[in-house]
Formats: sequence, structure tokens, C-alpha cells
Amino acid sequence: MNWKSEWKPLAAIVVVFMAIFYLPVGEPRFDNAVQEALHLARWYAQEHVLLCLIPAFFIAGAIGVFVSQSSILRYLGPQANKACAYGVASCSGSILAVCSCTILPLFAGIYRMGAGIGPATAFLYSGPAINILAIVLTAQVLGPELGIARAVGAIFFAVVIGLIMHMLYRREEADKTANMVLPDEEPKRGLGQNGLYFLSMIGILVFANWGAPSEGAGIWQTIYANKWLLTAISGLGLAVILPAWFGLPWSRMFMVVLPTAALALAFPGLPILAFTAGFVGLSMVISTREDELGQWFSTSWIFAKQILPLLFIGVLAAGLLLGRPGEEGLIPSAWVSAAVGGNSLGANFFASFAGAFMYFATLTEVPILEGLLGSGMGKGPALALLLAGPALSLPNILVIRSVIGTQKTLVFVSLVIVMATISGMIYGHFWG
Repeated sequence: MNWKSEWKPLAAIVVVFMAIFYLPVGEPRFDNAVQEALHLARWYAQEHVLLCLIPAFFIAGAIGVFVSQSSILRYLGPQANKACAYGVASCSGSILAVCSCTILPLFAGIYRMGAGIGPATAFLYSGPAINILAIVLTAQVLGPELGIARAVGAIFFAVVIGLIMHMLYRREEADKTANMVLPDEEPKRGLGQNGLYFLSMIGILVFANWGAPSEGAGIWQTIYANKWLLTAISGLGLAVILPAWFGLPWSRMFMVVLPTAALALAFPGLPILAFTAGFVGLSMVISTREDELGQWFSTSWIFAKQILPLLFIGVLAAGLLLGRPGEEGLIPSAWVSAAVGGNSLGANFFASFAGAFMYFATLTEVPILEGLLGSGMGKGPALALLLAGPALSLPNILVIRSVIGTQKTLVFVSLVIVMATISGMIYGHFWG
């Protein structure tokens, strides 16, 4: 046997064996951390997979099938006008207002269609970070100065990080563009038709995940109170668009709409049933087709196979190490609170670094920070965590690596952490 080629598998077996052999089962902290990991994974499955990721997979699949590669290159490619490319990437990401995991299928979709690494990473950062509702909630709960600093910092980050990524990999991007062969095809539908198609799916994604605002009145509360009605209207729009413009028989569409509507009327208190039935029914009627609708499902399924396992592995690891919000994993929360006090370089760096690996669902970072500030967290580290935390997480990083590779992922994560640390230092110096 040639041990030179077999030492890596042997080392892996030994490491896994030793880890299991000395597993501290029965220790209260370890047992609690395992429970926290399972609780977080269950919560993630219940709250995010159906409502967030499934619509995102369908949107990502639609980008791969129905958006022409020439359009992606024109607006988001390496040679695109910089103002246009980063404006489109930042604005489109902020409109979605999703968490760090939900943005991943959409990021993978535009990157694989030819978007430059700069605009693609600007989009990747802006989706979770430039969340208008979260910024408003930050200003209301944590103070207007912190809310404004978060908004300005997040917009600035999206553009600067994208530009730096573009500069670092501009030669590689130029080679990719030069070797790309664009198909010469006439579009089957107009820009308006495709726009309404995507708008209907984005409406489903955004309204189904609309979070409760802190105040009981105003436009945010009105939207929240009618979120499922708005989701249903968006879904009905998609149900009309697919037969009218994409060739799906009306009879097949009725096979999806009727059970979905029946469940919505029969169980008004459980809208998730109708929501799930709609996507299951849509999958059934398009998955067996040989046309572009079948390609849409196949592309969406490819994204799901690639991304979902990595996300659940990351969620389990994050829960094991850090626990759920308000609970503890293997790392004591007292260590975290003690490490982010004051406005030192170490405190800001730790806040950025820890935030980059923690998982924050949309809007949950605000109450978590409120508790940390009450425990002595400095304002500089608070801003650093706000700028790094919502945009990154351990599950998010694992998936990014599978899309753009290890080196680009490390550079992107490092840029976010470093810039968040510097921003926290500056903010803490003047307003801490």
C-alpha cells in the first residue's frame, strides 16, 4: 500500500474517531449545546426553508432559464458601467430584504449567468445588510444615530467591497468574459412580461416573510397585517402569467390553484399549508415538462441540492457553538458580552468576527443588540456587529465557498470583517 497517497484518509479517520471517543456526552454544557443546535435547525426548517428558501430557489432557477446571459453581462458583467452595475446590485439586493441565507440562491444564479465578481458580491452583501425595515427598526429601538450609521455604512460597504473584489480579480474576470460564448437568440417574451413574472415571485418572497414592526401602527404594520393577502395576490399573478405567457395549460394551473385556495379558506389560521401546497403543486405540474418550464424546475432543483445540505450543516454548527438568540451553546454568552465592552480595536474586531459567523434571521439582530448594549456593549462594536452580522453567517459562508471558491470567500469575509471593525472604531470614537 502506498501510504503517501493514503495518509489523508487515515488522518481523517483518526481525527473523527478521537473526537467521538472523547465526546463529552453527559456534560451539561455539551448536552445543552447539542439541544440548542437541534432547536436552531428545527426553527430554521420551520421558519426559513418553506417561506424563504423555496421561493428563492425558484427565482434563482428562473434567472438561469429566463434571463438572457447578455442582459446579465450588460448590467452586471465585469465590463458593465460601474455606476449602473453597482447601483443595480445594491438596489435589487436591498429591495428583497432577506436574510444572509435566502440571498444565496439568487447570488449563485446571477454569478453563474455571468455577473462580475464585484457586482455579484455587492448584491450578496446588500440583500441582508441594506434592509430598509431593519434599518428603521434599528433607529427606533437603538437610536437614530446608530440607524443612520448602519444605513450609510451598509450602502458604502456594498459598493466598496464589490469594487475591491473586482480589482483583485479583474484579470480572471476578463478571461472569463473573453471565453464566454453568448447564444444568439431572440427573446420569447418582452421585458415587461419577464419583469412582471419576476415581480410576482419577489412579491411572494417578500410579503410571506414580512416581519412584525415594533410599533402597532403605520404602513409597516398595515403591510404586516395584510401580508398573506399580499402574498396570495402575488401568487395569483404568477398563476395568470404562467399560462398566459409561458405556455402552461390553464387546466394544469387550475390543478394548482384550486387545492391551494381550498386550503387557504379551510385553514385561515395556517397559511403555511396553502403556501406549501402552492409550491408543491407548481413543482408537480412543471417538473415533468420538456420545455423551458421543465428547465426552470430542474435549475431550481440543482440550486436546492447544492445549497440546502450546506445550510443545515452550518446552522447545526452555529447552534452548537453559539446557541439560539437568548440561549447558550458551547461558547458562554458571558464571554461574548465581556469581549465587546468599550471601544477598543479588540472589541470591535471581536464583534465583527463573531457577527460574521453567527446566524441572524431578518430583524432579530436588533433585540439581540439591545440586550448586549444593556450588558455593557460599546456603541462602536454594536455598529460593527450590525454591519457584519446580518450579511454573513457560518451557513452563508459555506455556501459562498461552493459558488466562488475558497480564496474569494476568504477575501470577501475578510473585507466585511475589516471594514466593519474600522467603521465601529470610527463611530465609537465620535459617538461612543
